[in-house]
Amino acid sequence: MKVAVVGATGLVGTKMLQVLEERNFPVTELLPVASQKSVGKEVFFKGKSYKVVSMEDAIAAKPAVALFSAGGSTSLEWAPKFAEAGITVIDNSSAWRMDPNKPLVVPEVNADVLTATDKIIANPNCSTIQMVVALQPLHKKYGIRRIVVSTYQSVTGTGKKAVDQLMGERNKSVAGKSSEYDMAYKYPIDLNAIPQIDVFLENGYTKEEMKMVNETKKIMGDDSIRVTATTVRIPVIGGHSEAVNVEFANDFDLQEVKELLSNAPGVIVQDEPSAQQYPMPLNAHEKDEVFVGRLRRDETQPNTLNMWIVSDNLRKGAATNAVQIAEYLMEKGLLG
Repeated sequence: MKVAVVGATGLVGTKMLQVLEERNFPVTELLPVASQKSVGKEVFFKGKSYKVVSMEDAIAAKPAVALFSAGGSTSLEWAPKFAEAGITVIDNSSAWRMDPNKPLVVPEVNADVLTATDKIIANPNCSTIQMVVALQPLHKKYGIRRIVVSTYQSVTGTGKKAVDQLMGERNKSVAGKSSEYDMAYKYPIDLNAIPQIDVFLENGYTKEEMKMVNETKKIMGDDSIRVTATTVRIPVIGGHSEAVNVEFANDFDLQEVKELLSNAPGVIVQDEPSAQQYPMPLNAHEKDEVFVGRLRRDETQPNTLNMWIVSDNLRKGAATNAVQIAEYLMEKGLLG
């Protein structure tokens, strides 16, 4: 199995290589791909060194699958060229997510939409992925009417520059060390919370917030679900957290909710208030599961549940989900 990783030197690309190795994806030949200035650099995979190659060389090598994490404009330009060469692209950018002709896939929720003719497959937004993994089993049982979600998102979602900004500010405030870093955000992020992720749109919501609205409906295959979101960047490394309020069409039993979630693929329930056990990014870091806790009834209206959802945004929110899509395609004989 020849595999290309486009954007192999970035935060998510590096994580994709790590996840491919950890999950023993049957890579017979690896093609790390990056921008022209990175061609010739080395990346390491399974103890071996591989030289970064150009887009053109990767296409010529005809891999079975290409995992893209190189930004929207790169995906718009190059994904169709890979697809034309018969290569299946799994794209982590927002470029293709809302294209009605491209599947937007979270394997635990809607892998069954995939066919052999799908040559560009979109990987959803990180904050959407973890939410729909936790909500799908509940939607099947009770029918979701409305979701109100507030996110608390890790700086790793922005990229290395944001991590450098956070750690530079932290060093200065804690150790008095002044380190060189560029500002990824308009404001300091350490000891702060920034209620803006991505650009503002005309309706006053950010692009990230509207991604959660639109992607949730597409992945869950139900346009009747109403979603409203507020997304916030916080000084955390390790994962995104979400406070989710869900109104169902039908009433639920709280114990049954816990059982449904405990038996759902990719979900771990951590919900023991008496022992102060609940999901936290600190514990979700470097794990592939979606962690759910703080399960309780909304006492202000019927059929409504409050829940807290945490997941590593670089893994399940990006790299792992993409690799799981590739695993599904391989298992079903849909590659090549």
